[in-house]
Amino acid sequence: HGVDVSIHAATKYIAGHSDVLMGVILTTEALAQQVTRCYRQLGMTVSGDDAYLALRGLRTLSVRLERHQRNAQVLTDWLARQPEVAQILYPARPGDTGHALWQRDFTGACGLFGLVLHPQPDEAVRALLDGMTCFGMGYSWGGFESLIIPSNPSRQRTATQWKATGPLLRIHAGLEHPDDMIADLDAGFARMRAAAAALAE
Repeated sequence: HGVDVSIHAATKYIAGHSDVLMGVILTTEALAQQVTRCYRQLGMTVSGDDAYLALRGLRTLSVRLERHQRNAQVLTDWLARQPEVAQILYPARPGDTGHALWQRDFTGACGLFGLVLHPQPDEAVRALLDGMTCFGMGYSWGGFESLIIPSNPSRQRTATQWKATGPLLRIHAGLEHPDDMIADLDAGFARMRAAAAALAE
């Protein structure tokens, strides 16, 4: 695809078990010497244990990614039918604004996606998140477990502005059975609806 340098978080899907802090730099032969000199000057190294754990993860990477993608597709299909959902941010999904680029450059997807809700009181979103049993709260996606966390990209955006009118949730579809994940989300949405109705009274 014409990429000269790719920097990737091996902490995520490559390791796959949320137990490694590691990154990889992939480059062309023409730039390899410069890249090698840079990371050596910065003192970046990886331990033998972390290298072993990353190699362990590589052995199951393809089957895990297939399951992550399949679970994300099931979840996004279910979420798209919920009236509180304004937008699903998942380029592998037809209709997504990035779908054409995804089709051009990728042969698969992962389990990470964004979910924009219609405007909801903060208390209602907290009610959705509180009590989740299948989904943990955390940032380090790419492991076997499902995660959900509120996010606000407006703090990090520099080239474009984040213009969503409702709250954003970042969801990682793990390797659990999709029925269990949907049941957990369904219960969370029920808590959100009940909290919003109580606040409206």
